[in-house]
Amino acid sequence: MNFDDTPQEAAFRAQARQWVAANAPKELEAELSKSSLGRIRLQNHDMVEVGKAWQKKKAEGGWACLHWPKEYGGRGATPIERVIWQQEEGVYGKLTQPFQIGEGMCGPTVMAFGNEEHKRHYLPKLASGEQIWCQLFSEPAGGSDVAGLRTRAEKKGDDWIINGQKIWTSGAHYSDYGLLITRTDPNVPKHKGLTMFFLDMKSPGVEVRPIKQANGMQEFNEVYFTNVVIPDHQRLGAVGDGWNVSLTTLMNERMSIGARLATGFPEIFEFCSNLMTEDGPAIDDRATRSKLAGWAVKASGLKYTSYRAISALSKGDRPGPENSIGKLVAGSMLQDIAMYAMDLEGAAGALTGDSDEVARGQFQQMLLSSPSMRIAGGTDEILRNIIAERVLGLPGDIRVDKNVPFNKIPTKGR
Repeated sequence: MNFDDTPQEAAFRAQARQWVAANAPKELEAELSKSSLGRIRLQNHDMVEVGKAWQKKKAEGGWACLHWPKEYGGRGATPIERVIWQQEEGVYGKLTQPFQIGEGMCGPTVMAFGNEEHKRHYLPKLASGEQIWCQLFSEPAGGSDVAGLRTRAEKKGDDWIINGQKIWTSGAHYSDYGLLITRTDPNVPKHKGLTMFFLDMKSPGVEVRPIKQANGMQEFNEVYFTNVVIPDHQRLGAVGDGWNVSLTTLMNERMSIGARLATGFPEIFEFCSNLMTEDGPAIDDRATRSKLAGWAVKASGLKYTSYRAISALSKGDRPGPENSIGKLVAGSMLQDIAMYAMDLEGAAGALTGDSDEVARGQFQQMLLSSPSMRIAGGTDEILRNIIAERVLGLPGDIRVDKNVPFNKIPTKGR
């Protein structure tokens, strides 16, 4: 591939750079530059409100959801132009963290399976930052088995009545809408009895309970549904075809996470370059340089694997199972780098409360956040199975519940 800009791409880049320089909130640049490890937290600003303001400004300038069609709030840009924009937006792209699930996962699903009225009504509001969406998939009893969900949807006239529970829902506490996958038929195998909906998160019967994380953040939530009413016109796809609909969401999710997930490599390289140990500069140690070289290779691999996915999208292909590679590698790399940094620091790496030792605090936050990154969007084990079976063509795992009606699968309660 030729990674040099064409004349048209160079003109687009110059336009994007000029707009960012004129409109970006420069007062947040330093803080955003230091917040690439772990979860993003602003000291004197609410992340959601700042994100909404930046998203709105981008939408007004024609820079929000660039790859979406214009009629849905986008720009109709090419995948390459989208990459150029992300490069030029730089650290300010972190401000749109609350919209990543909506833009990267929910929006494409609504675009693929929603009716035209819904697409024209909801997508522009998502693109402009007026509304935030979340993804209601995981459940306590299902673990990584999305198809093992137990949240029920029962038809009553022109409505569906929802009862059940979801967990680990990012951003549910500030979301306006959510994609919800439910079980509508327990008498068929688990993948065949699912149906997808979208719902207003302020609907009667929806209860959101934030989960306190080890790093002090509250990004994840439990969500309970008690006789929640969803109109049938808010169904995405056919009844019983929810698994097929969810694959669109999941493939976009893994591509989005793999492409955006910080690995910590630039930070660990800078840290090792400046850290003075008892034996001299950390970067002079052969073992440290070997570690850095290995991570440099992985970082480069992630970059070009992402470019390969972008190239496929530019040809009109749908995100495929190979996008699981980026998320699998980035998640484990994040944790490995954090652990190594903490080892280098020794006792000085553990901090409590406020501290001016920004680098050490970042790596501690990174270490506490990293386990969740190896679970969110599919555990390492699930991703390895996907890569093995659907990319490499290896024999599939033995699945004893295959073709067994969901209500006949043994559980611990039986």
